[in-house]
Amino acid sequence: MTAATPSATPPAQPPTDRRISARVGAISESATLAVDAKAKALKAAGRPVIGFGAGEPDFPTPDYIVEAAVAAAREPRFHRYTPAGGLPELKSAIAEKTLRDSGYRVEPSQILVTNGGKQAIYQAFATLLDEGDEVIVPAPYWTTYPESIRLAGGVPVEVTADETTGYRVSVEQLEAARTARTKVVLFVSPSNPTGAVYPREQVEAIGTWAAQHGLWVLTDEIYEHLVYGDAEFTSLPVAVPEIADRCVVVNGVAKTYAMTGWRVGWIIGPQDVVKAATNLQSHATSNVSNVSQAAALAAVSGGLDAVAEMRTAFDRRRRTIVRMLNEIDGVLCPEPEGAFYAYPSVKALLGKEIRGRRPATSVELAALILEEAEVAVVPGEAFGTPGYLRLSYALGDEDLAEGVSRLQQLLAEARD
Repeated sequence: MTAATPSATPPAQPPTDRRISARVGAISESATLAVDAKAKALKAAGRPVIGFGAGEPDFPTPDYIVEAAVAAAREPRFHRYTPAGGLPELKSAIAEKTLRDSGYRVEPSQILVTNGGKQAIYQAFATLLDEGDEVIVPAPYWTTYPESIRLAGGVPVEVTADETTGYRVSVEQLEAARTARTKVVLFVSPSNPTGAVYPREQVEAIGTWAAQHGLWVLTDEIYEHLVYGDAEFTSLPVAVPEIADRCVVVNGVAKTYAMTGWRVGWIIGPQDVVKAATNLQSHATSNVSNVSQAAALAAVSGGLDAVAEMRTAFDRRRRTIVRMLNEIDGVLCPEPEGAFYAYPSVKALLGKEIRGRRPATSVELAALILEEAEVAVVPGEAFGTPGYLRLSYALGDEDLAEGVSRLQQLLAEARD
């Protein structure tokens, strides 16, 4: 007998007993959706809970958009697969809408229609990032941004701004966070959760800095039409044209047209990036629901009368909620300039006694508020900045006034 030849292949390792992958297991539930779900569950159980958690307009989708969806549902061609990257007519309409609303001229081939803004964000990061690439993330941030970055193998690097700067980060802060691994900077204006809007000169400064260092920018423009007072929305690739070839814009119909449940968003970017992201989507979901795409086509092709009406209501509620929150001792609420969120600091209330308890964190304070006042708010920990609360004012005027009145009554009891 001859001796067996040693194998160059190591013996197979036994399979791991981990049931959930480490990458997915590390992702936390959306805090905003969790708060909204808890509030709805309590209301279903008969509790008079008022929810400030969900970031969605309380208005119905405009009738002409709904009718377009009804008509589409009856069209046999929409009963079949359509191109994974989006209906050609919708991509053309998005290009026209982008030029009309922000002055940014793009081709339909630079657009990918996605299943809402969240998918657009994830697919953009998945397309741009390799394992270990860093993304500078201004905080407070929307809960989905860092989780999408981690799912794509990237590393979020937080840069924090507070109420003293209107929740706006500076170029100096961004530069201090830049390393050899930095590939992307996230830019969001108007902002969720703070409502901050960057003036044009700051947009230009940040875009120019990114261009000078060869960085990519992912800019989320979902709240472009929801600005108030003297604030103005500025599209970053318009303000800084030299960044356009390294810029990805994320947008959608959810906020502008009260269409959160229709799930239509999009990516605008360089053609090679969009083609790669489209390849990813072709395996992940194929095309977005054709009925929803037809509704989105009606939305972006139409006027902005509906959003003007909503903006008037949001502006009224914005002023009301800021005034009422600032009447509470220990609460400091800057006036948001965009979106539909207030982001007050409650640091001065932490550690104080309220109904026999001393909440040490904004998580504990939010839990106390839900239990004692039956008001649902989202703690700042969900947005990377403990010591704050986020309240959406995209709810009816009466509920808003009643909810904040309950907060006033409860928090007036705070004692050292």
